[in-house]
Amino acid sequence: MANKYITTTLPYVNADPHVGFALEILQADLLARHWRLQGDDVFFSTGTDEHGQKILQKAEEKGEDVQKYVDHYAAEFKKLKEALNLSNNAFVRTTDEDHIKAAQEIWKRCEAKGDIYKKKYKGLYCVGDEAFLKESDLVDGKCPNHPTMEVTEIEEENYFFKFSNYQDVLLKYLENENAIVPEWRRKEAIEFVKNGLEDFSISREKERLSWGVPVPGDDEQVMYVWFDALTNYISTLGWPDGENFKKYWEEGETLQVAGKDQVRFQSLIFQAMLLSADIKNTDKVFYHGFINSGGHKMSKSIGNVISPYELIEKYGTDATRYLLLRHVHPVDDSDITWEKLDEWYTANLANGIGNLTARITKLAETHLESPIETPELTPTPSEYTDALDNFKFNEALDYIWSRIGALDKRITDEEPFKIVKTDLEKGRELIKEYLEELYAIGELLGATLPESSELIKKAVLENTKPEGLFARL
Repeated sequence: MANKYITTTLPYVNADPHVGFALEILQADLLARHWRLQGDDVFFSTGTDEHGQKILQKAEEKGEDVQKYVDHYAAEFKKLKEALNLSNNAFVRTTDEDHIKAAQEIWKRCEAKGDIYKKKYKGLYCVGDEAFLKESDLVDGKCPNHPTMEVTEIEEENYFFKFSNYQDVLLKYLENENAIVPEWRRKEAIEFVKNGLEDFSISREKERLSWGVPVPGDDEQVMYVWFDALTNYISTLGWPDGENFKKYWEEGETLQVAGKDQVRFQSLIFQAMLLSADIKNTDKVFYHGFINSGGHKMSKSIGNVISPYELIEKYGTDATRYLLLRHVHPVDDSDITWEKLDEWYTANLANGIGNLTARITKLAETHLESPIETPELTPTPSEYTDALDNFKFNEALDYIWSRIGALDKRITDEEPFKIVKTDLEKGRELIKEYLEELYAIGELLGATLPESSELIKKAVLENTKPEGLFARL
């Protein structure tokens, strides 16, 4: 048994939850549940990022108090726990008092190391990214990530972090092939470091931006949102003195799950902060791809945004988990549409595991005199565990569905409904074998479809046909 820590990134609370973050949190949840089923002690964290200029501007546009504004959106993200049946242990908010104290403490440690200094700075600033940009970063004079926003020139005195001090040691950290998955993201990180690291601003003048964590010892500055937010990965564990920090971070295995646009922040900036504060680096960061719809990036203006709550309303919680974990590629970008989702749901849930469960339990209910004993399960197959260990969520589910397909074919080929009429005992033995395999499939589904897994196993052991496992659309 191992102590394991897993965390998502913190979504920025200036909009409702979107399907891309639902993918990320479900990938983390699947791993957390799988590890627990294997006997590991797991701490799974998520939360919300609530400071910064974008948040303040959005609240002001709506004429709302900024704390009230972030409270509303934090609640919307918190609802995902029940809506997606998540197993996270913690939900950290960057406006939490404990988090603010931790962010100020890591600042003090980096400052004591000599890695924080103050200087006047003039540069191009993108509010969308909450970051300064170089001329070479611009595309047609605009930020490539926010082409509809104006880039503004700002001159002010800020604190800077000596990122340049960590070039060699970050390259050493990235030599470990396990530091980043997939491999090409690790190469991307190495290339970024080799191109040279520039010190970056980690504060803003309070006069211009009041919504942030106060800089220790300077009432006129607040922390830059990234320096504050990245600290959540350890503040959620009670750093610096919490028992959970010692157990899960220092003595455990740590994994961060993030989107592919986060490499610079999660695997370079945050790791440099940890090095500066003399804290162990993250063992591994896994980067997933993006979800597009109908060949386009999801956008409100195009009208192709898919909400996780819409998926849940149409298909149900377990089906939403299935659709995102099996039919969205773990690391490449994927395209989903409502037509594709309907097709996958019908073929693999309604006509797949749903129909198979109904067939077998109806046979058992009709022809067995009593339920079977709880089957003795063999160790979890390596085809499944190896896929999950390598973040191939789709392949892990492909394996389970190969077992579903094989069992379905076996029933079609053996025709037990005919055998029971001529040789009842032989027919009953076949039905018992089907039930045992169905139970084993139910067990394998435990981390992905937790509710359906329990329903299937309960139906087998009670010898009853469950009602509407996956209803037809």
